[in-house]
Amino acid sequence: MAERTYTISELAREFGVTTRTIRFYEEKGLVNPTREGQKRLYSPAERVRIQLILRGRRIGLSLAECVEVIDMYDPANNNATQLRTLLDTIAQRRDKLLQQKQDIDDMLAGLDEVRTLAESALADSH
Repeated sequence: MAERTYTISELAREFGVTTRTIRFYEEKGLVNPTREGQKRLYSPAERVRIQLILRGRRIGLSLAECVEVIDMYDPANNNATQLRTLLDTIAQRRDKLLQQKQDIDDMLAGLDEVRTLAESALADSH
């Protein structure tokens, strides 16, 4: 029995992305579908690779970071290196986001302070 394949349209629909996104991954060499005439056919492994790239992108990883982690897949060694790298990447991304969140909170507090001063000055001028 032949292995199940997926068309670009099926994958785009399943993952909620455009076919252009998947073609971009192909242009970058991240996935390599087989061709049947003009039709691209993706294997289950290619489907999982696209899914993992999209998952990484959703959590804020760069395309390069996604690919670095995915390419470390090594079931013979229990994927320990891949998982450690993923955990390190997540920790770095989380630290960066927490710093950005703190910066935003500080800016919001500053805006609130200036707004309060402006409202007070406006009230005093009446």
